[in-house]
Amino acid sequence: MAGGAKLLLESLATFSATELCSYRDFILYTVITALVSVDRPTLKGSVANAPEILTMIHEIGRLEEFLQSVVACEYKTFMSALPDIIALLKTDRYLGVHSSYIGRELRVVIYTQFLQSYQSVRIESMANIFGVTVDFLDEELCRFITAGRINCKIDRVGGIIQTTRPDAKNALYQNTIKQGDALLNRVQKLSRVIYV
Repeated sequence: MAGGAKLLLESLATFSATELCSYRDFILYTVITALVSVDRPTLKGSVANAPEILTMIHEIGRLEEFLQSVVACEYKTFMSALPDIIALLKTDRYLGVHSSYIGRELRVVIYTQFLQSYQSVRIESMANIFGVTVDFLDEELCRFITAGRINCKIDRVGGIIQTTRPDAKNALYQNTIKQGDALLNRVQKLSRVIYV
């Protein structure tokens, strides 16, 4: 999606292919793909302050409020506008089939954005900031943590979320070990085939 967002942002000023999609839809695609794949400073400079987007975004449901909530770190507003944005995406002919994926990616982006600022945070505090229940947040974060999408640990007994910074050397080491194990397994299978 990052490549698509980059291309959409580059063609924002010169878009004229209204036979493919309307300018309103083009703005929607640009903002949604940028929200999912662009970092916050770029989002503020290239999307939230772009005059082409500012002229049209107020006509697209709660998209302007949604974009500003990400840029201004207003997490409760983000979570309240998210269902409306997902409903808007479901009606689109191109993004409709991907609305669940986009919603999930948007939540990963916003949780990661919030957790980057803290080494540890109380789960009740985070739930209040996002305007959701503790159980919902716990379940949601557990899914993303087990999928490897968010780097943190949850101490449910203590009620604390601890962020873990990924270590590049450790990741390289783990990847090397995993590849070595796979190579050894293949060699063992090959030797069994040869000697049988």
